[in-house]
Amino acid sequence: MKKKIGLLVLLIVVAGVGKYVYDMNINHNFETITEGKVYKSGVIPPDEIESYVKKYNIKSIVDLRMPGTNDLVLNPEQPGELQQEKEAVAKIKGVNYYSNPSDQVPTQDKVDSFLKIMDNPDNYPVLIHCYHGTGRAEMYSALYRIEYEDADRDDARERTRFLTKWSSFDLGKPKGDYLHAYESRKEKAKLATK
Repeated sequence: MKKKIGLLVLLIVVAGVGKYVYDMNINHNFETITEGKVYKSGVIPPDEIESYVKKYNIKSIVDLRMPGTNDLVLNPEQPGELQQEKEAVAKIKGVNYYSNPSDQVPTQDKVDSFLKIMDNPDNYPVLIHCYHGTGRAEMYSALYRIEYEDADRDDARERTRFLTKWSSFDLGKPKGDYLHAYESRKEKAKLATK
């Protein structure tokens, strides 16, 4: 019995590691946020971008990477990488490339720039991405859900990860607290009329 339980645990661990390797290294952490409308990912190599664009009919790419920071763990991007992506996208007819470099917790001007992009119905379907696809892309995906799908801010925060608890999106962490306190434009408008 102990051998069977041990084998089961080993299979679960191997499956989890395999999924992680696939998601992060083969599928570039690509995920559907809203089918046919919004997707998020990590960096997709320039020679693979066109296949994702065609498969998901993507019309706009929002790049949240911010090179030149001292944080090489969360923001390891290099300026040349951004240029290569921009050039690859420029070769794909009908696709817009938007650079909206953001910190892990966005400033209001970056949120405003993002909302301006997302307000334009001609930009959809949209791919939102950062370097890993697990920080900024998830943050802005949550903001999309709050602003455009009227999601509750904590529901949007909790949907960023399979396990939000103990992640950077948990309450008590900067990203989690930011989303928990975020006021949508609709909420701000209601407060302004009172």
